[in-house]
Amino acid sequence: MYRENYIKSLHSELIALVEQYLSPIAIKYGYSQAPLEANIKWRPLVLILGNYSSGKSTLINEYLGEKIQATGQAPTDDSFTVITYGKPDAPLDRVKVVDERDGKFLLNDPEYPFTILKRHGERFTAHFRLKKVNSPFLKNLAIIDTPGMLDSITERDRGYNYQEVIGDLAQISDLVLVLFDPHKAGTVREAYTSLRDTLPSKTFEDRVRFVLNRIDECTSMIDLLKVYGTLCWNLSQMTGRKDIPPIRLTYSSLAHHNKQTGDEEKNGGYLKYLDNQREDLKEEILEAPRHRLDHLATFVETHSGRLTHLIEALIGYKKNLRQFKIKSTAIGFFSGLLAGGISVTGLLAGGIGLDPYTMAIAGAGIAVLWMIIFHSFIFDRLKQAFNRNSLKQIDQLTPLDNQTRIDTWEAIKNTIVGFIQKTKGDFSLKQMKREYKDVKFVFNEGSKDIREALNEISTLKKDQAFDVSSDSPVLSRILKFEPMELDE
Repeated sequence: MYRENYIKSLHSELIALVEQYLSPIAIKYGYSQAPLEANIKWRPLVLILGNYSSGKSTLINEYLGEKIQATGQAPTDDSFTVITYGKPDAPLDRVKVVDERDGKFLLNDPEYPFTILKRHGERFTAHFRLKKVNSPFLKNLAIIDTPGMLDSITERDRGYNYQEVIGDLAQISDLVLVLFDPHKAGTVREAYTSLRDTLPSKTFEDRVRFVLNRIDECTSMIDLLKVYGTLCWNLSQMTGRKDIPPIRLTYSSLAHHNKQTGDEEKNGGYLKYLDNQREDLKEEILEAPRHRLDHLATFVETHSGRLTHLIEALIGYKKNLRQFKIKSTAIGFFSGLLAGGISVTGLLAGGIGLDPYTMAIAGAGIAVLWMIIFHSFIFDRLKQAFNRNSLKQIDQLTPLDNQTRIDTWEAIKNTIVGFIQKTKGDFSLKQMKREYKDVKFVFNEGSKDIREALNEISTLKKDQAFDVSSDSPVLSRILKFEPMELDE
C-alpha cells in the first residue's frame, strides 16, 4: 500500500469511528444537532483569506494551471467560491471549469459539509458557489476562495455577517492562508477583526499560515524590509502575540516577468537575494490530506474527551438524584407512619371506641394516604427544588482540577444544563455507564492508536510502498465492541 492510499484508508476509518461511537451519543445528549462526521466527511479544505488586492486569485490560478478566478487591482469577485476537482465528460487538452453550481445546491447537497452556512440567509447564498475544475492540483483537496477583506464595509453593505461566515469556514478547514500585499500590510479593518477575534475562536493556531504576497512590487530591499516590519507590527497587534509567526514571502514569477523593465532597480533586482516561497507554499497546500488526518485525530480526541466529561457529569447528577430519591422516599415513609400514629393517638384521645384491629387499619390508611399525597405533590416540588439547586451548583458535578478539564467543562456546561432541564433527570444510569465506558475507551485507546498511525505516516515518503496488515490500523481493537443500543 502506498502512502496516499494509506492516508485515504485511515481517513475513512476515522470517519467510521466518529459515525459509530461519537455521533449517536452527541445527538442523544444535545451536544450536536447533526452527526459529528457531517463536517469531516468531504475532502480536505484550504481556506484562502486576504485583502482585496493581495493576489489570492492569481495564486490560485497559478497552482491550478489556468486562469479560473478573475484577477485585478480592484475588487473583482464578491463571492465565496469552492473550487474542487471535476472530471470532464471527454478528455481536454487544458485545465478549465467543467461544472458550476450555485449556493442553493451547495447548501442542500449532503455530500458537501456546508449545511451549517444556511443560517447566513439568502444574501449569502447568492454569493456562494461551486466550480469543478479538471486540474490535477485538486485531486485530493478543495480550495475556498473568499471575497477580499475591506476597510469600510459593514454587515449591512454585504447583506450577511462576513466574520461569521469566515468563522464557520475556518472551523471546517484544514489549512487557512492569510495573504497580505505590500500596499496594505494588515491595516484593513476586516483583516484585523478576522485575526483578532474570528480565527482564534474558530480554529487552531497551527492551521493558519501568513503570506506576504506580491513582494516584487516593493521598489527596493529597503522598501521590502519596511513593509515586512510594518506587517510584523500589525500582526502583533491583530493577533495579540509578542512572538510573530513565520511569514512566507511570495510573488508571481509570471506576473513579475510580464512587467519587467530595463531598470534593474525597478525590475526587482533584490529578489535574487530572496527565495520565492511560492513553491514551498504549494507543497504545504498539497499536504492538506495529511493535515486533515492530524485535525481528525484532534477532532476525535476533542469530542470524545468532551463527551466523556459530559457523561461523567450526568452520571454524577444521576447519582445525586438517586440519593435524593432515597432520602425523599424515607422521609415520605416515616412521615406517613408518623401521620398514622398521630391519627390513632387522636382517635384514642377523643374517646372514639374502636377495636384495636379497626384502629390499626385506620392508622395504616392514613399513613398510606399521606405517602400518596407526599409522592404526588410534595415530592415533585422537592425534586424541582433539587434540580434548581443542582443547576445553580452545576460546577460541583465533576472535578475541575486542571486547565484541560476547565476548558472542556466550559464547552459542555450549557449542554448539560439543557439536557437536565429537558429530561428532568429521567434517563437511564445503567445505559449512561455503558456509554461512558465506550466513549472513554475511544478517548484513551482510540486516540493512542490514531497517533501511532499518524507517526507511521510521517516517516513515509510520498511514493513509498509499505506493508500494512489487513486489520484496520485504527479500529482493529475498538470495533470489537458491539454498537450500543441507545435509549429512545
